[in-house]
Amino acid sequence: MSKRIEAKSVHVYYGDFMAVEDVNIRIEPRTVTAFIGPSGCGKTTFLRTLNRMHEVLPNATVKGELLLDDEDIYAPGIDPVRVRARVGMVFQRPNPFPTMSIRDNVLAGFRLNGIRLSQAKADEVAEQSLLGANLWNEVKDRLDRPGSGLSGGQQQRLCIARTIAVQPEVILMDEPCSALDPISTLAVEDLIAELREKYTIVIVTHNMQQASRVSDRTAFFNIAGTGKPGKLIEYDDTDTIFSNPSEKSTEDYITGRFG
Repeated sequence: MSKRIEAKSVHVYYGDFMAVEDVNIRIEPRTVTAFIGPSGCGKTTFLRTLNRMHEVLPNATVKGELLLDDEDIYAPGIDPVRVRARVGMVFQRPNPFPTMSIRDNVLAGFRLNGIRLSQAKADEVAEQSLLGANLWNEVKDRLDRPGSGLSGGQQQRLCIARTIAVQPEVILMDEPCSALDPISTLAVEDLIAELREKYTIVIVTHNMQQASRVSDRTAFFNIAGTGKPGKLIEYDDTDTIFSNPSEKSTEDYITGRFG
């Protein structure tokens, strides 16, 4: 069951440095939200706070409330590992486990969480996840071969299959197509359109055409200068952001005047 995400006065720090300042945003279930903005504006940093990946880094902290429906994922006693099972992450570069087979890559989340599956259940999960990632027909006859032997686009869809295997409620994607060719990019974009039927999806992208194609709503982040925190400038329906933004800096970025 996909979840609503709500950030209330979220500040993100690396040690004493405030990287992102005072983000307030509400992301509805079963929508695709794009985070756009120039490099260094905090969009990936903020994305990583949505499943507590940010705090994996030394001295990284988050202040404020981040709600999955009505549960604050940063409340005392909340297990970050459980949060990351509920809020999956697909990274910029495909990162299948190189020593694992395609099948074992899909099932890796269960092993990492100490969950044992019967052979029949494991086969079912692997097939359903690969079907869900639009990869089954391409790999069904070589499930025991290494995942690293697939093309870049196939590897990224394998990583998406690994993410959806554990049935998360939210999927985060950090520039998932930046390392892919145009045909593979189209395959992933088509997949995002299908996945939004089940999941809440948040994607960071530097590709304005991609943001306009795949997302329902768009959040524009910006930064006042080096050493300043990133800020959420504007958040609206994607059509509005791209055709009639309320902030001049949003329009300047989208039209390529800076960034």
